[in-house]
Amino acid sequence: MTMMNRRRAIKLMGSGASLALPTTLAQAEAPAVRFDHGVASGDPSPVGAILWTRATPAEGQSGDIALTWHVAPIGGGDAVGLHTGRVTARGARDFTAKVEVTGLQPGRDYRYWFETAGGQRSPEGRFRTLPRGRVEELALAVVSCQLYPGGLFNAYDAIARTERLDAVVHLGDYIYEYGADGYGSAIGHKLNRLPEPAHEIVTLADYRQRHAQVKRDPDMQAAHARAAFICVWDDHEVANDDWIGGAENHQPATEGDWGKRKAAAMQAYFEWMPIRDPRPGQPWEAIYRSFDFGDLATLVMLESRLLARSKQVRAKGEAPEPNEYAAMMAERARPDRELLGAGQLDWVERTLAGSVRAGTPWQVIGNQVVMARIDGPDLEKQMGPQGYAKLTERLSEAERRQLGEAQASYRAGLPLNFDSWDGYPAARERLYAAFRRAGSRPVVVSGDSHAAWANDLYDARGQLVAAEFAGTSITSPSWGDLMPGIGREIAAANPEVVRFCDQDDKGYLYLTLTRDTATARYMTVSTVLSKPYALGCAATWRTHKGADTPIEAITA
Repeated sequence: MTMMNRRRAIKLMGSGASLALPTTLAQAEAPAVRFDHGVASGDPSPVGAILWTRATPAEGQSGDIALTWHVAPIGGGDAVGLHTGRVTARGARDFTAKVEVTGLQPGRDYRYWFETAGGQRSPEGRFRTLPRGRVEELALAVVSCQLYPGGLFNAYDAIARTERLDAVVHLGDYIYEYGADGYGSAIGHKLNRLPEPAHEIVTLADYRQRHAQVKRDPDMQAAHARAAFICVWDDHEVANDDWIGGAENHQPATEGDWGKRKAAAMQAYFEWMPIRDPRPGQPWEAIYRSFDFGDLATLVMLESRLLARSKQVRAKGEAPEPNEYAAMMAERARPDRELLGAGQLDWVERTLAGSVRAGTPWQVIGNQVVMARIDGPDLEKQMGPQGYAKLTERLSEAERRQLGEAQASYRAGLPLNFDSWDGYPAARERLYAAFRRAGSRPVVVSGDSHAAWANDLYDARGQLVAAEFAGTSITSPSWGDLMPGIGREIAAANPEVVRFCDQDDKGYLYLTLTRDTATARYMTVSTVLSKPYALGCAATWRTHKGADTPIEAITA
């Protein structure tokens, strides 16, 4: 294991010298502007990327702030191959600034920075444009679920230090909506890492403040400065277990209209994230899009929360009564229940089919929630009385009761998680049929569950249709924090589907693609409670291009 002994500072990769400006401009500059939230890039293309920053105004300053952006190839000085332009950090957008840079060369590494008229210069970041033509290898870091009070962002420090990295794929839960005494608050109190504002966020100002807090984290800034992010939201960017018409954690009587809350959350997201703004004529919710990494891989990013999702049969944490089981399963089986919607599903099929026709070896699906069919484990039966007692010894009485209720539902045939694709089996079969019609056997990368998974995906007929590699959380807690080793029991309960499950560790997924193989390395950090930390690898799994066989372990 490699020891990380200090917090990574964001380096200025250039000379650090400001471009010369006329004295009159410098004198006319408003009070000093800071770049407290660093810089970020996202949505790369063969000719550019989205560049982002926030110009933090001085106390009492309210007007828009003019900025100049600069992009230069890695390895050159400030004036070598320099691209430059103007952008405004508008007060109406919380002083965030975002610009789409074009005119760059494909498959090249660039550095970028922003400046004010008075010469204040932001930190520098770097990104790599998408390649064209022949590509031999692709390296992606796949991340999700970064509860700020849940611990230190050591995984982002590790990502920032990664030598080989083309992009970071973020599958959601960039922020959480809960207040200071809500979900995961115990660690936050210990580390003095409590959410801002202290209450549950509902308004536009609230969501902006929460995004700003996360972006101030130095490890978060370092990861953004290292590579372009390709992002989608999950549920907590608005509220837990959200769907097209509401959320488990939204109470209209006390928190107002769902549509207004959702609109506020989406506005803050588009302001604060390095993602293209909504397409003209399209709903804001329609953030599904694709990226071609030369002739090697097509990345298809899904939206499965706000655009079309039907209400969950049962929200996470709600234990059903036995007399409700039959009705719940009947509701779950309804053929009209949706996750993606017909329009998005048609787009997915067309995008996959186009990639296959082009001879692209890999299609990768960026997907928020776990896709595999996963049965809940009968822990007492699998482990015996002594093993079960040992596993659950850390649980409180309330947690033991909750676990017992869950065990009863699993024995009755209810799935592990109704919020995942398991809550929408008809929609999942429609997606699998789209895979078949497109001629694609994709690699699915998933988030949300706070656990690492290596799964074989089978359709209802028992046909192997895809491989799923799901990464664990950056910090967000899991049942493994209370019951170490429970991931092995979940895998044992699903031997034909779940090949690997780690509920204990925090970290990220490092996915590398070559012409023949897709390899998933489950990178872990030894702690989220302190620094230094150790970086390790819990397991490595891979699949082969066009393989009709299950995924295989390299180390597990």
